[in-house]
Amino acid sequence: MKPWPEGVGRRVLSQTDSTMAEAARRARDGVPGPEWTLALRQTAGRGRRGRAWAMPEGNFAASLLMRPRGSPAEAAQRSFVAALALRDAFLEIGVAEDRIALKWPNDVLLSGGKVAGILLESESDGQGGIAHLIVGVGVNLATAPGAAEVERGALPPVSLREVTGTATDPEAFLAHLAPAFAVREQQFTGMGFAPIRTAWLSAAARLGEAVTARLPHTEVTGVFRDVDMDGNIVLQTPDGQRSIAAAEIFL
Repeated sequence: MKPWPEGVGRRVLSQTDSTMAEAARRARDGVPGPEWTLALRQTAGRGRRGRAWAMPEGNFAASLLMRPRGSPAEAAQRSFVAALALRDAFLEIGVAEDRIALKWPNDVLLSGGKVAGILLESESDGQGGIAHLIVGVGVNLATAPGAAEVERGALPPVSLREVTGTATDPEAFLAHLAPAFAVREQQFTGMGFAPIRTAWLSAAARLGEAVTARLPHTEVTGVFRDVDMDGNIVLQTPDGQRSIAAAEIFL
């Protein structure tokens, strides 16, 4: 196991409403970050688009408070940084490489089911940059939510323990994830998005296959060709190539 990254804070809470909310409170209190907040229990966890994120006991919920330089668009690319860090952490604890895939824009799959999700929230500094960024990570370490708790057509949730037999607790998993994220973050800040994009694409789920992007008022089906340098998914549709910045992707 790699050592805890230098200069990165760590807080472990027995319970909170959500680690995203707790990290936001820490940001408002002036905590400079980077700082990880891990909660062993959440009472109001949330995922993308305000959806509830179920967290049975033994699962992982943590958020990283950061104050990065750069534009909001650059900050948003850290969803790819986080996805790669999660993949690295899974590999470190012994999960086979061919069992892990990355689903655009912010999910990690294990043997075809969703094992982890990523949520980014930021606040503007009023000058074209961001005052802070919070990277939230949820991982089904022990158990997975039931089918009734997921959106229609979504991939089934799975847990690390149920699929692989690997048992790890949240604090142990954070000890793998935090160093992995620090390494990928250094790569991102030092070399830009290009190497992150290349690494992400090498593990992308359904690259070269047909997927459906669900937008607020329509759906677009096409062959998943690429992720561009802005982080958009690129689909080859019957009407030509289309780049999509935000959507729910159904495989």
